[in-house]
Amino acid sequence: MKSFYITTAIDYANGSPHIGHAYEKVLTDVIARYNRLKGKDVYFVTGLDEHGQKVQQTAEKRGVTPQELCDGVAEEYKALCGRLDITYDDYIRTTERRHKDVVNKILLNLFEKGEIYKSEYKGYYSTKEEQFLQEKDKVDGKWPESYGEVTEISESNYFFNLSQYQDWLIDHIQKNEDFIFPKYRAKQVLEFLKEPINDLCISRPKERLQWGISLPFDDDYVSYVWFDALINYISAVGYGTDEFEKYWPADYHVIGKDILVPPHAVYWPIILKAMDIPLPKSFIVHGWWLASGSKMSKSTGNVIDPLELIEAFGADAFRYFLIREMNVGQDSDFSIALFTSRYNSDLGNDLGNLLSRFMNMTTRYCEGKVPSAQLEEKPEEALKTLWASTKKEALELFDTFQFHKAIEQIFMFIRATNRYVEIRAPWKLAKSESMEDQSRLLTSLATVGEALRLASIILKPIIPRTSRRILEALGTQDIKTFDNHLEWSEVLTGKTIGEKEILFPRIDLE
Repeated sequence: MKSFYITTAIDYANGSPHIGHAYEKVLTDVIARYNRLKGKDVYFVTGLDEHGQKVQQTAEKRGVTPQELCDGVAEEYKALCGRLDITYDDYIRTTERRHKDVVNKILLNLFEKGEIYKSEYKGYYSTKEEQFLQEKDKVDGKWPESYGEVTEISESNYFFNLSQYQDWLIDHIQKNEDFIFPKYRAKQVLEFLKEPINDLCISRPKERLQWGISLPFDDDYVSYVWFDALINYISAVGYGTDEFEKYWPADYHVIGKDILVPPHAVYWPIILKAMDIPLPKSFIVHGWWLASGSKMSKSTGNVIDPLELIEAFGADAFRYFLIREMNVGQDSDFSIALFTSRYNSDLGNDLGNLLSRFMNMTTRYCEGKVPSAQLEEKPEEALKTLWASTKKEALELFDTFQFHKAIEQIFMFIRATNRYVEIRAPWKLAKSESMEDQSRLLTSLATVGEALRLASIILKPIIPRTSRRILEALGTQDIKTFDNHLEWSEVLTGKTIGEKEILFPRIDLE
């Protein structure tokens, strides 16, 4: 069985989860579930980045230890994953011994190879972003608001030979078109690399920061939070053990656009290159959720709490909206009005109503058992032909992360099935005494049942609970892999349907 390793970026333990965190988890989960359904041995990692100055400062303000703060935040993020049905295989925390051991191993190795050296530093520092800055980081002569308070400092620190790998990294990105998705994000990285890059300061003196992993070669310093955090991708799959060879290199790191440059697209590949570790195959870089065109932030008060939406509308409705509305890589707007519209229209009217009609008619006309198709005329031929093209196009779109377009194709098929019901009008056929019309009645119900089965299976990575509920309502079992389950068949014939299901009760915007 082919292995498949995928990760989210690990969340920073300095705040509660918001819609951006939820989206990244759901997007990664959809990719993981889809590849499991394709029969791959998937390993899916998420986790928490727990060290750094901001965590230490927040803990001090709250009167708790940094570890106590991180423990609480970890539970918040795990709870979000649970509520969203995120099927991660490992939750890595950077305060775990297994992670610290790998960080120490890599730091020591790089130090002994001469890739890390000590030097005096004088320059600017952003506490908010926990990074050193240069004059070129200014915009119109001023520090961007995103850096927060910037101070000038002078201190001794340890540096990693980042700059000597700049040409190699440029060459790697140019030769590997699939390294960064979408491709236009690679241009952003190459633009950053046009200017000479400085070596990376990978330490902080303990007199300024206690909360971190001590450098194995100098106990007076702790590791820079980004150097520590990026290592999670290999510590989570047992770097230095046989298990590591099974899953590494990662197939995909799923990250937000704000942490592509420089951490993931510059620091991380160069650290791996210096360690002679293969690079991940690709980064999937997603955009932001906006409110009326503006980035959501605590300061503007337009942050969406995903737990509130999940509580009100269910995990699948929330998952569906995120994946249907966001074109991976671009930004997308969120509003309750848009969410409600998608919920009522796509999920309620198109999918939910179709199942409800099928259940009612099968109970009324066939004593609750799915009949077999008796004939195949133009309406059936058209729907089967449409399914064949829908399946092909949707799977191709899944493979290229165009999930919003795949969903659009699938729901065109679902809407076509609703039109098929109107064309066949089983309620009229049931009143006819003609043998031919009775055959059409049975055929129409068998056809709708099969269309529901196929649609529910191909939607399984996105709305897993709903998929399972539909299959149970149809009297059949959930599936673990696609295998031949996406082929039009008579597998439902004779199945006893379940209790009537109302998948998505209509909601009022009020």
